[in-house]
Amino acid sequence: MSEQLTLSAEARDRAGKGASRALRREGRVPAVIYGNNEEPQSIHVEEKLLNKLLGTGHFFNSVVMVEVGGKQVRTLPKDVAFHPVTDRPLHADFLRVSEHATVSVNVPVRFENEDASPGLKKGGVLNIVRHEIELVVDAAEIPDDVVVDLKGFEVGESIHISSVTLPKGAKTAIEDRDFTIATIVAPSALKSAEGDNETPAEGE
Repeated sequence: MSEQLTLSAEARDRAGKGASRALRREGRVPAVIYGNNEEPQSIHVEEKLLNKLLGTGHFFNSVVMVEVGGKQVRTLPKDVAFHPVTDRPLHADFLRVSEHATVSVNVPVRFENEDASPGLKKGGVLNIVRHEIELVVDAAEIPDDVVVDLKGFEVGESIHISSVTLPKGAKTAIEDRDFTIATIVAPSALKSAEGDNETPAEGE
């Protein structure tokens, strides 16, 4: 299960571009907490702390307890806007969630047993179609990742969601088709060698 993260915040009294710019000059990032049938709450957080959580690699599929005015608010990060040049965070959105609310989150895919894939052992290449899968899960049971077992897959075969064992209690947001997660393709060196063999010799 994905670990719970904590982020200290302060209430933001003033809105508008000028106020937001002033906050950023002080090393703060304006943000908003919304949802759960409550009024949106404007806050600001320390840029360094936000960057630290972003650097965990599982920020967007973790519950973040935002501490505001001595109270903790259970949230799920929904969006962070970045500066197009400096890549600094400019604004963050957090969705309020109750402890066992059903939520949609993008969970990273992790591949295992590459050594047990005949296709990869022959020199095939794993072509990843989806690096993340959107899951519908209990907010208290968000998984760290979705594990895809490559055992037995040959060159030319595709790994579909139907062949993946999802974490307990989770289901995919896409239920109307058996979508592809990855394929095992022939290496370009092998393709070119086959092509050479098929080329007729001069004078034939």
